[in-house]
Amino acid sequence: MLERHEVEAFLTLAEELHFGRTADRLHVSTARISQIIARLERRIGVPLFNRTSRRVELTAVGRRLHEEVRPAWDRITTAFERAVETGRGLTGTLRVAFVGAAGGQLLAGAAELFRRRRPDCDVLLREAQMADLMPWLRDGRVDLALGTFPIDEPDIATGPVLVSEPRMLAVPARHPFARRASVSLEDLAAVKLLQLPDTLPGSLRADRTPRTTPGGRPIEPGPSASTFTEMLTLIGAGHGVFPVGAHARRYYARPDVAYVPIGDAPPLRWGLLWRADGATARVRAFAQAAQDLVDGTAAAT
Repeated sequence: MLERHEVEAFLTLAEELHFGRTADRLHVSTARISQIIARLERRIGVPLFNRTSRRVELTAVGRRLHEEVRPAWDRITTAFERAVETGRGLTGTLRVAFVGAAGGQLLAGAAELFRRRRPDCDVLLREAQMADLMPWLRDGRVDLALGTFPIDEPDIATGPVLVSEPRMLAVPARHPFARRASVSLEDLAAVKLLQLPDTLPGSLRADRTPRTTPGGRPIEPGPSASTFTEMLTLIGAGHGVFPVGAHARRYYARPDVAYVPIGDAPPLRWGLLWRADGATARVRAFAQAAQDLVDGTAAAT
């Protein structure tokens, strides 16, 4: 196998046909170029260059080697530069997914700040349904997504919590719970709890749709829904209940659904998700913009 410095020395000398100019381009000594070429020729078994006191020229073998190696080396160099640009660059398009109106509003603000800081990089916001979020992340259709925690998946990285809000129980408008000022987690033992799609992580499903109450009482599982609108439709039709964030009362007001605070539930936490192997400079910069936006430090650069 050829080492990188050997390939560069050979290709540059084949272009310059001058040891001194080759050494200058590669920032090494002329003697170093001579040593590299001599070593290559010993390994190959024939001269690659004819040298005289006045000129340097490729031999027939050297010319053929150059014709075959040059295009391949250009492709390797281009591919490497493209990989570096993907990992470190702050140009191109960043694709970010959200579920629901409130998430879209938050990401729109983060995208505006990000574009001001990184004008050479655009942001494409895409609305996803609940069942789509993790598949879109994993197959590369989006670079980041805004979701609820906890997410305990080895191939998915999570950023800091951006938003924390009280949990409420979405119940049918005619259900007895709808007339109460609040409910408790133990009250879930008395209702059917609608289920999240199984494409979402088990850690998230265990948090949002547990099988038992904190006191160990079983919770009856209800039907599964793939979208939030489908979830609310099932609730309105009396097929079960589902815990939501407090923003739902503002963004998803419906005559057939009531939202009741869950007095003893921990807050619902939102943050950014991305593939563990996809933490590019663009992803990190967007995550920082989102954090600065919610922290009130959006003027920072």
